[in-house]
Amino acid sequence: MKLSIVRAYAPRVLAAAACIAAAAACGSTTQSASAKDPIIPRVSLSITVSGTPGSPAQHWTLTCDPAGGTHPDPAAACADLLRTGDPVVAPQPKGLECPMILASSKVAVIQGTYFGRPVNTTIRDGGCDFSLWARLGQVLG
Repeated sequence: MKLSIVRAYAPRVLAAAACIAAAAACGSTTQSASAKDPIIPRVSLSITVSGTPGSPAQHWTLTCDPAGGTHPDPAAACADLLRTGDPVVAPQPKGLECPMILASSKVAVIQGTYFGRPVNTTIRDGGCDFSLWARLGQVLG
């Protein structure tokens, strides 16, 4: 009778042991991999804003997803940048007519990567870039 009880429960015990071993192995692999691998931001930009008479150009870095860098408020800047979409990568349409009105003499140069795409753009506070400048308010300071 003891042998029949062992035979009846053996498959269940082996299955439970295999599940416990698999769960333990998955948890330890994930934990050690995340501890070793640094988190690489999906957006990494260098931003220089110049053109204010009598003051030096401002320069900072901005990383998003996760937010960081030397920007004064990276969380707010990333929120504006991600809400705006893909503005710093998308080129202006050809033949676009723009008003020659500048809101200020400020010019921003943005370089780096935006979700794997290279960025190298100049944005002016006016003309065709007027609405983009306004949408990128926190990004450009």
